[in-house]
Amino acid sequence: MAPSRGPQILPRTVHVSLDSHKGAVNVARYAKGSARYILTGGQDRTVRLWNASTGAEIKTFTSHGYEVLSITVSHDNAQFASSGGDRSVFVWDVATGMTTRRLTGHMGKIHVVEYNEDASVLASGSFDATVRLWDLRAQSRQAIQVLEEARDAVQTIHVGSTFIITGSVDGHVRTYDLRKGELRSDFLGQPVTSIVPTLDNQTLLVTTLDNHIRLMDTTTGKMLNDFTGHSNDSYRCRACFGPAEATVICGDEKGQIWTWDLLNAKVLPPNPPPKAHQKVITWTEHHPTDAGELVTASADGTVKVWRHPNAED
Repeated sequence: MAPSRGPQILPRTVHVSLDSHKGAVNVARYAKGSARYILTGGQDRTVRLWNASTGAEIKTFTSHGYEVLSITVSHDNAQFASSGGDRSVFVWDVATGMTTRRLTGHMGKIHVVEYNEDASVLASGSFDATVRLWDLRAQSRQAIQVLEEARDAVQTIHVGSTFIITGSVDGHVRTYDLRKGELRSDFLGQPVTSIVPTLDNQTLLVTTLDNHIRLMDTTTGKMLNDFTGHSNDSYRCRACFGPAEATVICGDEKGQIWTWDLLNAKVLPPNPPPKAHQKVITWTEHHPTDAGELVTASADGTVKVWRHPNAED
């Protein structure tokens, strides 16, 4: 697919547009490391694997019976897990395109799945207000632990080496210390839809449905900064950090991609930004190693890979 021209963002231009999904695209995840592959999941019940450099669709994964809401990729890119309206977690082998496990137990749609660092444990968060932990090395298909503290749908999870952080529609960010067996709950007062930690896990980017993105201290729960200007009060719009974690980037419900300076929380030009998608931008994710590239997914059915004009293919 030939590169197409688009609005300047950060300043980036559209490198390729991935548009084979039918209906909203809810998630777009990069492969780990320097690989230029993206997995997307959408309302059309498929997960699709793309070459981010060329825009070519490599493979379609089709076991889901309902919309796909979340994808997580293992450290070695050999497998991934996905979830959605099925109330089941699907674990896939990338090479064969087949599911190797289907994990059941949730009573509602599953908004989020996340691996731990070595992909031995998988966490899932659901509309049923629970988080379930699955040991993928065990023969048993039963959850090894169920976290039931949330009072509304769990929308987002981060799995650390010794802790798990969850975000719920009940307005709480909950941090579970697995070594100490302790829980800290930070009340933000608005539905939490996205949490993304810095690489050192010292701070956390928290998106809420009140047109705010907050930078929080992971240890204390103290708010360090507040990013505003964008429109986000109805849908999950996942934010991310920019290159070297010096900026915050998020798409909004008007199809605009906003960028803020991490330290002073000021919107970087252009302000307001041009429209990048025709509908709400559901997901924004920066390439794990390439400072010049990020991907956005939208309810308009497209996924766009953005690159600096001088970035090499």
